[in-house]
This record gives sequence, C-alpha cells and structure tokens, in this order.
Amino acid sequence: MNPIRRREDANRRRTNGVGGPKRSTKRIDKSRPKTKKTNPTRPARVKRTPRLCKDMETKSAVAITKTSTLPGIRLNKYLADQGIASRREADVLIETKKVLRNGKIAKVGDRVLPTDVITLAGETKQKRYIAYYKGRGIITHSPTVGEIDIVTRLKKDYGISDLTPVGRLDKDSEGLIILSNDGRITGPLLDPEADHEKEYTVTVDKNVTPAFLKLLELGVEIEGYRTKPAVAVASPKNQKRFNLTITEGKKHQIRRMCAALGYQVQSLKRVRIMNIEVGALKPNQYRKLSGTELTEFLARLNIR
Repeated sequence: MNPIRRREDANRRRTNGVGGPKRSTKRIDKSRPKTKKTNPTRPARVKRTPRLCKDMETKSAVAITKTSTLPGIRLNKYLADQGIASRREADVLIETKKVLRNGKIAKVGDRVLPTDVITLAGETKQKRYIAYYKGRGIITHSPTVGEIDIVTRLKKDYGISDLTPVGRLDKDSEGLIILSNDGRITGPLLDPEADHEKEYTVTVDKNVTPAFLKLLELGVEIEGYRTKPAVAVASPKNQKRFNLTITEGKKHQIRRMCAALGYQVQSLKRVRIMNIEVGALKPNQYRKLSGTELTEFLARLNIR
C-alpha cells in the first residue's frame, strides 16, 4: 500500500486556537480581469411647476379675497365709532332690522360709504349704569357649584337681570364694581394702556413703613413683570393700613406686590374707579349713576 503523500507544509501546521490548522491567507487570483463600469447616461431632469389641487386653489382664492381692499367700513364698526353701540350690540340692532342704510333696511356685513346716510328705526334699549358694592365671597364671573355671583345676587335682591359687571374683583376682595348694559364702556374702561385710576384700601399683617410705600410707588417686580408707578398713602388711623392707587389690573396684583415686599394682605377694598366712588354703599348695595358723575365718566372713556 502506497503511503499517503503529505503536503509540503504539513509539518509547519499551526493552530488557530481550536486545534485546527490555520488557513492560508494567500489569495489565489482566479478572478476575471476588472473592467471599468460606466453609468448609463440619463436625460437631464426637467423641473416641473407644482400643480395645485382644487382645495389649495380654493383656499388661495379665499385668502386673496380676505386681504383685498373694499370701499367703506363695516356697518357695525361705523355704529361703534359713532358711539351708538358696541360692535356686538350693533350686530343685534342690524339683525333685528333697526338700522337703515339710505332709507333701506341694512344687512349684517354691509359697508358704509361717506355718502351713505345711517339711521336707527324704532327705539333702542335705554343705557343703564350702576355702582355696586361687591361683598367678600361674591364671585364676579362664572361661579362654580355652591358659589354666588353678582348677577344672581342682583336678580335675587333687586330683580335686576339685564346688567353685567365690567371688569373683575377677586372673591376675597370687596368694594366697588360697575355694572351696565352698555357694551361700549367695556373696552375703554379695561384698556391697560388707558391708565384709568383704581383706588384700594389695603390692610396688611404688619406696620407699613415709608420705604415699603416708596417701593410700591416705584413699581414692584412680580414674576418677571414690573408694575407701573402707583400712589401709596399711609392711613393716619391704622399703621397696618394704606391706600394704593394703580392704573392697571393684573390678576391678584396688589396681593402679589405686597407679598414680593414681605407683606401679606389681610383685607382689600376697592373704593374708587376713575371718578366713581363707592361712597356710603354697604356690601351688596348699589346706586344708579347719572348726572354730572355719569357725564364725566363717559367723557373720560371718549363715549358720547
């Protein structure tokens, strides 16, 4: 029997860690000769203008219509500018066919030209204004279950149901608030840039100092906002009480101003709004505004 012929490198066998021979890393070149690949030439891509779907075309047309310039001004704005009613009230007057444009019944959305004549048909509601003393615990707007708001209290105590509060007063605060059925006064009275004065009597948990009052007058930093300049006057009868007049109405502003300076408000009462004073009113009492007091009030709001 012929002996098995071994390869020449059999005696130079090396293991690869698992007992087997290590294969040679030498590559036998049996591949085909390399040829340079060329990418097929493609025709240049033509850029096409995107086409708008019908919905997009419709929206674009609507947007153009909205931004187009139309002659005249809207009828409700005209009535508001004339001091006849607020825009919302003007829409009601137009819908109830009480507004005539050149002798014909106007429609909502009509526009007024300089040559148009606008008149009111029939009688409009009489404007009413009252000064009301809101007691502590009474809600100005949107009461929850178990709470009582001003409108409910007025209807229950006096049968008044067509007036709404202008502005707000915290549940734990008391004092003057104005109610009316005249929507024209809401915007001007609550405008933060109008600088209408509101005066409060404030009682805190410790004696006030001249430095404390001075800081209130200069403005207090509250949560990244500095309050406008104010007027602070100490009470001659109570060392823990002072009067503060401000021209803005941030939420819980006075309580937050005092807290930022190390004082806690014990009681807060609004005693004046512009030229309207709470006077001798007791909690949950009211009085009608009329005469020179009302005339001056409306004049300051630029309402005729």
